[in-house]
Amino acid sequence: MKRIIRKALTLLSVYYAYMLEYRAELILWVLAGSLPIILMGIWIQAAQGGQFGLSPVDFARYFITVFVIRQLTVVWVIWDFETEVVEGKLSPKLLQPLDPVWHHVARHVSERFARLTFAFLLVGLFFILYPQAFWLPSLSRFLLFTLAVVLAFALRFTIQYTFAMFAFWTERASALENFWLLFYLFLSGLIAPLEVFPEPVQKIVMFTPFPYLINFPASLLVGLPVDIGRGFGSMVGWILVFLGANRFLWRAGLKRYSGMGA
Repeated sequence: MKRIIRKALTLLSVYYAYMLEYRAELILWVLAGSLPIILMGIWIQAAQGGQFGLSPVDFARYFITVFVIRQLTVVWVIWDFETEVVEGKLSPKLLQPLDPVWHHVARHVSERFARLTFAFLLVGLFFILYPQAFWLPSLSRFLLFTLAVVLAFALRFTIQYTFAMFAFWTERASALENFWLLFYLFLSGLIAPLEVFPEPVQKIVMFTPFPYLINFPASLLVGLPVDIGRGFGSMVGWILVFLGANRFLWRAGLKRYSGMGA
């Protein structure tokens, strides 16, 4: 156990130092994830003149929470893995006594810590400009939200890393992510809370992994009605489904891998 912890800390410290070399880019990455803040303004105006079941303050709190979730769960592993397979850079990592996935996990986790300062500065600025939206969730809701965000990141990472396995068969595995993104934008709660969708659509969407990536964690923190048991159960279930598919594709893909030095 001590060796595992030491390896994990080493990987995290190395990749954290690496990420700090790109502080200017980190700021741009944080700003690139500000779509929820833009959508917030649109929905606040819409709520003032329509009946959506949510007040302007509810929309403000929801979308600032979505912004935070997006900062904590953004994933890009498919593009890194695709490059490693196509250019043969995966070969040296296969010689290490460590599954290559842990390099990607450490890179993502380290990047979270590096970008949090910039993200929370934007959140603080938002509450200064829109103080009526400020609220303090209960400790229980905050803890549930934290657990939901961790699981949302794990689910998002597992899904994208599973798509990345197709790089063993095609040079454009990232095209699968681009196709997935179309559904992710509209069904995850990024564009609008699921509460504004027709009820039949909501019921269908809840059987997919999309709402558990954004809408479920955001609703937990804001206080919108959610089925907590079903939500966490679905997240764990989908993680296991994609994890199983990932390991199958990994073993099958390695048999086909012919990168430099493989």
